[in-house]
Amino acid sequence: MTSAPRPAFYALAPGGWRDYVTLLHPPYTLWHLSYVAIGAALVPGLDWPRLACALAAFFLGLGVGAHALDELRGRPLETRIPERMLIALAAGSLAAGAAIGVAAALAWNMWLLAFVAAAVVLAVAYNLELFGGRLHSDNWFAFAWGAFPLLTAYFGAAETLTLTAAIAAAGAFALSRVQRRLSTKVRTIRRRQARHGQIDADALVAGPERTLKAIAYGLVVLATVLVSLRLA
Repeated sequence: MTSAPRPAFYALAPGGWRDYVTLLHPPYTLWHLSYVAIGAALVPGLDWPRLACALAAFFLGLGVGAHALDELRGRPLETRIPERMLIALAAGSLAAGAAIGVAAALAWNMWLLAFVAAAVVLAVAYNLELFGGRLHSDNWFAFAWGAFPLLTAYFGAAETLTLTAAIAAAGAFALSRVQRRLSTKVRTIRRRQARHGQIDADALVAGPERTLKAIAYGLVVLATVLVSLRLA
């Protein structure tokens, strides 16, 4: 007896607490939090409270809030989380993440408020496909989920932006664009299998998914190494 195709390689069996784990898109959330860690670690004299604030804010806003909005709009992960709960998770997490950003701005640099405002707009507009879906594209994804977290963390730690930050952000942009292209292809194949059932989705998505997993794990390792170097 064949099991029903999963909407993503990291999706758990639907129902209960498993839906909330799946909602986090664990490999991808770790992927993008790695950009936050890399951005902060590029600054000499790593400030651990600032890194912790940046990680917490992006985990809440991106890992929970943005993903809740994405699930609310089209149920791509096929979870059974009630609509009201998704709305509550999105609103509460985005508000909490923004509150951390505002507190950081008041404590360290008021220009962080611009990053906070941009983060909220990007999370809502991208996932709900506002403005006619103009922000729901490969390039906007690469900026919002790659370059922007790195630049925000760098600015939060250094209180300025430099050529080093710009180059690193360009790298994050490129990697996130690869992620978007591969994950879109994989998602399309899995949905076709769910609807029609006559294609060997496992064989078709195996290569792209191995690539996605390798990049995700590799970035987490790279971020960990960069942060650990600041311990010396």
